[in-house]
Amino acid sequence: MNILLMEDDPVLSDILLDFLRESYNVDYAFHAQEVYELLETKQYDLFLFDINVTGQNGLDLLQELRHFSNTTPTIFITAYSDTQHLQKAFESGAHDYIKKPFELQELIARIENTKRLFHIETTHEETIGEDMRFHPQTKEIRTSHHTVVLGPKDALLLSYFLKNRHRLISNEELIQNIWNFDSMPSDATLRSHIRTLREIIGKEKIKTVRGEGYLYE
Repeated sequence: MNILLMEDDPVLSDILLDFLRESYNVDYAFHAQEVYELLETKQYDLFLFDINVTGQNGLDLLQELRHFSNTTPTIFITAYSDTQHLQKAFESGAHDYIKKPFELQELIARIENTKRLFHIETTHEETIGEDMRFHPQTKEIRTSHHTVVLGPKDALLLSYFLKNRHRLISNEELIQNIWNFDSMPSDATLRSHIRTLREIIGKEKIKTVRGEGYLYE
């Protein structure tokens, strides 16, 4: 399930990304312009938008997306408790909302309910090789002969490489997109995760560019 999260609170966004990426493919936008840029190259199963963000707010953004016939199911994150904002959220095209502060498991419940209501496919897979597929939802790498279940960080790293094929990715970029600021790994830890992936998918898939980073081919 591909989710696009728009949230301009850096602390909350880090928490949500780290938690949601355990179960879903999640891209992140700080504001509306980044949402538009991501939508130019990718489709999503669910929007998770904060209402009160910098620049164009979530309500106006969704209303504009609906005007351009984008029907992606949407859950709003909101600190508002008045009925006026909630009514406007539904008028803008939202399907659900969750009020701050909230429990992370409540958010998962609302996402799963939206997935059921809209019959969102959960069997998305990525091709790694001729006889190798990666299933992000279950963190499984499958071939015709066996299945390997990746650890959470290994699965996130592989997903990031697959989204950025043939592009040089620095250590800093990988760390910033996979780990929280309060749990930054050492370079040795990152190399250990890369080594684990190479042992499973093949050493030739992830190339080291000395002094610069990694390249997935």
